[in-house]
Amino acid sequence: MSREKLLTTPFVLCSISNFLQGIGFSLFLHVPAFLEQIGAGPVAIGWIFAVMALVAIAARPGLGVLMDRRGRRVLILGGNLLNVAVLGLYLTITEIGPWVYVVRVLHGLAEATLFTVLFTYAADHVPSSRLTEGLAIFGVSGMLPMSLSGVLGDVILERADFDALFMVAWGFALAALIAALPLRDALPAQSGERHPGEPHGFMASVRRPELLPIWWVSAVFFTALAAIFIFLKTMVMTRGVGSVGSFFTAYTAVAIALRLFAGWLPDRVGSTRVLVPALLSIAAGFFVLAFASRDVDVIAAGVLCGIGHGYTFPILFGLVVRRTPERDRGSAVAVYTGLSDLGVVMGGPLLGWVLERWSYETLYMTAAAFVILGTSLFVPWDARVARTIDEGAKR
Repeated sequence: MSREKLLTTPFVLCSISNFLQGIGFSLFLHVPAFLEQIGAGPVAIGWIFAVMALVAIAARPGLGVLMDRRGRRVLILGGNLLNVAVLGLYLTITEIGPWVYVVRVLHGLAEATLFTVLFTYAADHVPSSRLTEGLAIFGVSGMLPMSLSGVLGDVILERADFDALFMVAWGFALAALIAALPLRDALPAQSGERHPGEPHGFMASVRRPELLPIWWVSAVFFTALAAIFIFLKTMVMTRGVGSVGSFFTAYTAVAIALRLFAGWLPDRVGSTRVLVPALLSIAAGFFVLAFASRDVDVIAAGVLCGIGHGYTFPILFGLVVRRTPERDRGSAVAVYTGLSDLGVVMGGPLLGWVLERWSYETLYMTAAAFVILGTSLFVPWDARVARTIDEGAKR
């Protein structure tokens, strides 16, 4: 029997738009150095990132409900338009003050919208028999920009200034908007009517028992990632080893290779059997970063973290989709993507405080220990939930 087709026209166009906006967004991996240049310390940088994330979190409930009731297209276009507008505003930032936070608020709203709606749109177009594989392949369009933007940002900043970086990011945002114009909804917009006995809306998805262990380990995963997405740039500058470009090239190369050539593995052998080693690989990468003293150490850490991220994100996303009724998918995906912002809110200031009080070594050891502890709590919890789901299906 032939397998269901993954690479449909809507899926490919959505991937292209996500790829283009992802390059523009990932160029902001370099923005901590810009903030440091205009006077921000580690804690201030953490809070500036946290403000953007807080706005994204606050927007998620409305985004989820709107997607489930009105469809995806309106948010795809609106999010892209806002993204184009806000990236141009970075050219007006000259000091640490209220305006920085205004721009970050708008940027947070744009990214929350695009991250949530594009992943939901992709899930709408992936056959259920190849769910994790399809989401993993779509995720390549979000991971590849990390590598390209890391290197591209290094090249731009070697030859020009941050204004040039912001202009390039703006250009990619505009291209993403153009690529998204043909996208149409796969599912009819919901009428807003509620079926008796069925949970609906954002908070219903938050409370769904089948998803609680997924929310927990997702929060652990995203919080730990703040250690690299916020503090890697200043770490390599302080220690004088490696670079953002080399780390994320290794990170994304291995993650993309796994998704393209072994993305079928979780669907074949079981999600949790792949998820736990993936999370432990991220912890191992953090341990390597804690003691990195050579360029090759930073690259090795990128490989380990990339192995972990390559599987962890699509596996968790796939579990969310599988355990959620189709009509509530937008709200459930909004919760999941919102946890990525919650991770920044928690991880940014906390790890910034650890860094100011101790060192980068302590920061990355703390992140590694948190992942190990979080995984050890998740495994028995999710096993109980899975047994309950299986028993319910047999009745």
